[in-house]
Amino acid sequence: MSTANSPHRFPAGSPSRPSVATNGETAWTPSTDVYIHATGAVIKVELAGIRKEDLELTVEGSRMTISGARRDECRNGNSSFQVMEIHYGAFESVVELPAGFDLAQARASYQNGFLRVDVPAATPAKEAG
Repeated sequence: MSTANSPHRFPAGSPSRPSVATNGETAWTPSTDVYIHATGAVIKVELAGIRKEDLELTVEGSRMTISGARRDECRNGNSSFQVMEIHYGAFESVVELPAGFDLAQARASYQNGFLRVDVPAATPAKEAG
């Protein structure tokens, strides 16, 4: 079982829900894909209904933390759920890449509810430094 403060190690496994964020609050973990191609790696996170300004990405070494919150702005307080599969509130996903990638040079884009982070392969000089 993976928790928000236990990083997805490469290759990323299926995240569990719900989990506990680093601040101790209950959080959910969004579905995340991590894959490698000829010139680097891609981290792709499904974040439907989340505004770009509600996302935070932080990098520490080979670890990227993606966090934020999904607001429930559609229903009123008197609702009685028949089915509830959408996660609301705080989320956190931690991805740890193997050696050989330069997260400091990563580029992120957010489109149609998907966050995509392109991480280039490290050059030999950057890996040694």
